[in-house]
Amino acid sequence: MCFVCGESNPGGVHVRFYEQEDGSLLSRFTPAEQHQGYPGRMHGGVITAVMDETIGRAIMIRYGEAIWGVTAELTIRFRKPVPIGVELTAVGRITNENSRLFEGSGELYLPDGTVAVEASGKFIKLNIEKIADFDAEREEWYVRPD
Repeated sequence: MCFVCGESNPGGVHVRFYEQEDGSLLSRFTPAEQHQGYPGRMHGGVITAVMDETIGRAIMIRYGEAIWGVTAELTIRFRKPVPIGVELTAVGRITNENSRLFEGSGELYLPDGTVAVEASGKFIKLNIEKIADFDAEREEWYVRPD
């Protein structure tokens, strides 16, 4: 039932994630009416959730499901309005890490390639057992064919 990625969440964003050869994580999604703030515009809080998930998941490219990112700090810069009803792309990457933390950054792109949102954050590296009672299949946390 993840709000960002859960396929079974009727109000969710249904983001799809793709690992890139350069070590970044690409996400694609089409925000719907229930994701708007102002008419026709995506809500800033929903945008923040997508950016948080995209950057936070990028650590899994290096460590698989052994290490998860728990948000410690997140900074968002809204540069352009984000429309609903069109496919959007976000990219997240790890910019620095040590044994306990990692830092990452990312962007949300409009369909014409314009950067609408910039994000950066710090995340704590944790094993899933320390975060929650988690069942990957029940939570739809698996790779799906596109």
